[in-house]
Amino acid sequence: MVFDFKRECKDIYRPKTTPSIIDVPIIRFIMVDGKGDPNTSEEYQAAVELLYGLSYTIKMSKKGPYLPDGYFDYVVPPLEGLWSLDDGGEFRGNGTMIADKSKFLWTVMIRQPDFVTQKVFAWAKDALAKKKPVLDMSQARLADFTEGLCGQVMHIGAYDDEPATVALLESFIKGNGYATEMTDIRRHHEIYLGDPRKTAPEKLRTIIRHPVMKLIEREKL
Repeated sequence: MVFDFKRECKDIYRPKTTPSIIDVPIIRFIMVDGKGDPNTSEEYQAAVELLYGLSYTIKMSKKGPYLPDGYFDYVVPPLEGLWSLDDGGEFRGNGTMIADKSKFLWTVMIRQPDFVTQKVFAWAKDALAKKKPVLDMSQARLADFTEGLCGQVMHIGAYDDEPATVALLESFIKGNGYATEMTDIRRHHEIYLGDPRKTAPEKLRTIIRHPVMKLIEREKL
């Protein structure tokens, strides 16, 4: 059977529409950083194309001459994004709509199996560069992401309707002895389980995750 991270890691990819707390393990990603409105930015579209290109190059290595050590067949995990703002303000996604989306700083990323080493990643970049030389392979990096303790919730609906769900998540975090703890690394996190090209906006499913710290731990610092 083909391994599916969404099926096997239900606590990470199948939260309920009521918020919960989760301790996210270290996960390996291919990541691309950028800035701008994801709806209009060519940089964002190129980043997503690069991520999927590399991810599927690795997945489909089973049909080529190079098979990574430890390879197993799997479903490519969903696109994810870390979000902040470039104006120095703290972005919590706390229920307030961001009017100027050109201020977004983002890191888009796709999870990789643990057999994807730096050697495998370098091979994938070389292989994809031969097929799509217009893509800038230098923009992508392979890294292990430590997210840790988080509050999360499933949002069902259009992306622009997320503020109400985020406000619900923040209320849950504060009401259960935690505080949202954003850093340069641990940021507002979204996992996109639906394809906006094929799914009606009201049926889109997006996991929203905020890093947290127990208040008693904060008081000891």
